[in-house]
Amino acid sequence: MPVELEHRAMWALKQLNLDLDKAGALRKLQISELEELRNEAYDNARIAKHRTKLFHDKSIHRKIFVSGQKVLLYNSRLHLFPGKLKTRWSGPYIVQKVYPHGAIEVFDPKNGNTFTVNGQRLKPFFTTEFESQDVHELGLCDPIYM
Repeated sequence: MPVELEHRAMWALKQLNLDLDKAGALRKLQISELEELRNEAYDNARIAKHRTKLFHDKSIHRKIFVSGQKVLLYNSRLHLFPGKLKTRWSGPYIVQKVYPHGAIEVFDPKNGNTFTVNGQRLKPFFTTEFESQDVHELGLCDPIYM
C-alpha cells in the first residue's frame, strides 16, 4: 500500500509539471528570455539618449571671443534675488586674453580692474548705430483745438 501511494504522488507531481528536469529547463529558458529583454531595453535607452544628445547639441552655438572685443558679464547674484525689469548683465568689458580652456581675462574700463571669468558667463556686446550718430531733440507741443 505505501508503494502505491508513493507512485500516485510521483504521478501527481509530473501531472502538475513539478518534474525537476522539465522545471529546470523551463526556468533556464525564462531567464535567458529575461536577459534578452534587458539587453534590448538597454540598447533602446542608449539610442534614445544619443538622439536626445544630438538634438540638444544641434542648438548649442559656440561663442568665440577675441582680444579687444566688448562683452557683457552675467551677474549671478541678481539671479538669486531678481528685481523686476532689472538686467542680469553688467558691462561692457573688454577682452584682454583668451585662454584655451575657456577662461577669459577681461578689463573693466570704468575702474581699470582686470579679472578672469568663465567664458560661459560672457556674451558679445553689440553697439547700436544710434550711439555714433548725433541725436536731435524734437519738442512736442500741445495740440490746438479749434
